[in-house]
Amino acid sequence: KFSKGKKGSLVAIFSGTKVEPIINHLLTISPKIRSKVKEVTLDMANSMKSIITKCFSNAVQVTDRFHVQKLVNEAVQDIRIQERWKALDTENTQILEAKKKGQQFIPIEFDNGDTAKQLLIRSRYLLTRDSSKWTTNQKQRADILFQQYPVLKQAYSLSQQLRTIYNLTTVKEVGYTKLARWYNDVQNTGLKQFSTVINTIQINYKTILNYFDNRSTNASAESFNAKIKAFRAQFRGVRNIDFFLYRLAKLYA
Repeated sequence: KFSKGKKGSLVAIFSGTKVEPIINHLLTISPKIRSKVKEVTLDMANSMKSIITKCFSNAVQVTDRFHVQKLVNEAVQDIRIQERWKALDTENTQILEAKKKGQQFIPIEFDNGDTAKQLLIRSRYLLTRDSSKWTTNQKQRADILFQQYPVLKQAYSLSQQLRTIYNLTTVKEVGYTKLARWYNDVQNTGLKQFSTVINTIQINYKTILNYFDNRSTNASAESFNAKIKAFRAQFRGVRNIDFFLYRLAKLYA
């Protein structure tokens, strides 16, 4: 379905995510209108790149910064989860040894009352946030976490360096230099969890750098998509699509 959006923009809703049907639908729009699209922000999926290349040949492709940051955040979380499994194994071993000796196992607690297992579980969200937004409890927990697990401090620092590059850089050439240095820093750490990140950046570096031209993102679209998913989840799916779209229009239009 096609409809007019704000300021004459075209809003398209497709059923499914297969490439060919989407391309065929978009090609029904006149070439004159499609040629007016100058820039498209997208994730790093090859399917999306194929659609844009085929249907909007004049548009500059921009890899959305939040998808790059998400990859880095996931690498940090992978390290946290790995350390958590190690802590679980250590605790289980200590419990078994205590049972053999007929003793009660009492886990060691840090200054904030967390055990190692709890510390790693409860640090999930603080590792995704800027340190300036941490609560007092999160600051205390982060100090203990980074003291006990230096590898997490290193990984978190890399994620925040990337965030700073995106937040403060306004010139493409400067962005290229800063990202190259950050890329080298990641390689020098030897963290295997970041291997996917640096490979992805290497493959998509041209479209990643295009962000610094106009600093365009699809954050609003991602936010709206999250709202739609939450709304749909409330009703455990959708039976009547037309009524569902009507409700969305009434709530969010």
